[in-house]
Amino acid sequence: MDRREFVRLTGTGMTVGALTEALVEAQVARTPSTAGSATASKVKFKVGTQHGDSDAILKAMAAFGCNNICSNLPSAKMDEKWSVESLTKLRERVESYGISLDMVPITMTSAPITGAQMPAIFLGQSPERDRNIDDICQQIRNMAKAGIFQTKYNFTIVGIPRSGTVKGRGPSQYSEFVLAKDKNKDTPTIAGRVDADTYWERITYFLERVVPVAAEYKVRMGCHPQDPGLPKGYRGVDAVLASPDGLKKFLSIKENPYHGLNFCQGTVSEQLEKPGEQIYDVIRYFGSRKKIFSVHFRNIEGGLGNFRETFIDNGSVDMLKAARVYKEVGYDGVLMPDHVPHVDGDEGGMQGFAFAIGYIKAIIAAVSAEG
Repeated sequence: MDRREFVRLTGTGMTVGALTEALVEAQVARTPSTAGSATASKVKFKVGTQHGDSDAILKAMAAFGCNNICSNLPSAKMDEKWSVESLTKLRERVESYGISLDMVPITMTSAPITGAQMPAIFLGQSPERDRNIDDICQQIRNMAKAGIFQTKYNFTIVGIPRSGTVKGRGPSQYSEFVLAKDKNKDTPTIAGRVDADTYWERITYFLERVVPVAAEYKVRMGCHPQDPGLPKGYRGVDAVLASPDGLKKFLSIKENPYHGLNFCQGTVSEQLEKPGEQIYDVIRYFGSRKKIFSVHFRNIEGGLGNFRETFIDNGSVDMLKAARVYKEVGYDGVLMPDHVPHVDGDEGGMQGFAFAIGYIKAIIAAVSAEG
């Protein structure tokens, strides 16, 4: 569907659900199904979200039929909110809306090192690192005791770099990363020079101590790739999780069914020269090995070192084709919206998330109907 047709439809007063259905119907016509394994299996994945767990959001999700969520971070420090009792109350509150609390993040978010909850883990500073890792292990134990068996985390020093914003579709604004425009790219972080060997040592130190605990308590740990793809030495750091090859090595360090990826399709697309051609085989590689624990199902325009975060329906990646690959590999987790564009008046991106959720539901319906 071209921009003129999109504008025409939005001007007719269509609901979000009807609009997303029309968009997906247009995409199905543009991307016909091909015979083979991608259409021979049953769809196991479902729509989910990670944009909040307030009562207002839970009411909306229940109404939308988005019945699987990842909560907010319970607390940025190890306190009573990480107790079994508090986590159980969180799960029960979510479930009271008919929604499953599939996942809770641990205190290793996407914040840059200056805002990290447990910076010693990323800086390799013992004994504080060991105390932090002990806390992470306790968070995992408490989640399992509270009936929550999946978590997500990041292992980043530089955070999520962006170079600015650009005009998007209609009055929207897209977040952008153009390496050549990044004013901070040559400015070291407080971590100083972190070469690849040092970064891998710190990752290995963490995995060797935490993955056995996750396996013992049957909690799947999904690590988010470095967002975006970055060159060696960016801000003094060799961001080793900034490529599919780096992710493959990451998974091989501590092979275990409970050690995998919070697979941000948008981020991995940002790591590729031609995501519209390459992302499907990357999904297939990790998905066929059962290393995709959850999916951030978002789109971008562009590729490595030069991209914009678009609406889900107008980027470089064919999202219907991507969904068919998740079906092909038997992925059984959630497809979640992520990083929606900014529109003035859409506080917190809530309408943007609603649009993305509707689009994902329509994609799932389309792929399911293919048999």
